[in-house]
Amino acid sequence: MTHGTIDVAETADGPFTIVAADDGAVLGAGWSTSADDVLARIHPTLRPASVREGSLVAADAVRAYYQGDAVAVSTVEVRQHGTVLQARGWNGLREIPPGEPVTYSELADHLGQDAGAVRAVAAVCARNAAALFVPCHRVLRADGSLGGFAWGLEVKRSLLAREGAPGFAALF
Repeated sequence: MTHGTIDVAETADGPFTIVAADDGAVLGAGWSTSADDVLARIHPTLRPASVREGSLVAADAVRAYYQGDAVAVSTVEVRQHGTVLQARGWNGLREIPPGEPVTYSELADHLGQDAGAVRAVAAVCARNAAALFVPCHRVLRADGSLGGFAWGLEVKRSLLAREGAPGFAALF
């Protein structure tokens, strides 16, 4: 891929940068003003050699999400490259409803993996380049604690609260 489009949506959690392919499919996204931070998370086979600023439908979906439409981002096309388990995992993450977080072991079970696959599932989340569109923030540790999140635990906590997840008080 040679060219991509970059758009930044202002959100309550800070600037949200999106890099998309020419057809609008999201390749990478996250809470950063740095295109380099987002580009670095995109698999090398999909990473654009150059990006230009433009308007993306995906950015409109992010704005709708932050205005209360928690499912707006779920309809945006995403393109990632990874192993079979990663692809299944990213698809599985998109099936988690807003406000209904699951544990890493529950996600492993949903993907047909045994309990020992929790680390592999955590790695699927860690390698997710399309944050928010592939909602890895909806996965928690078995004890209900946040676990990790590439864009910071405060953002993860905010997203879960915004979606009305039990145990995460709404801040709005």
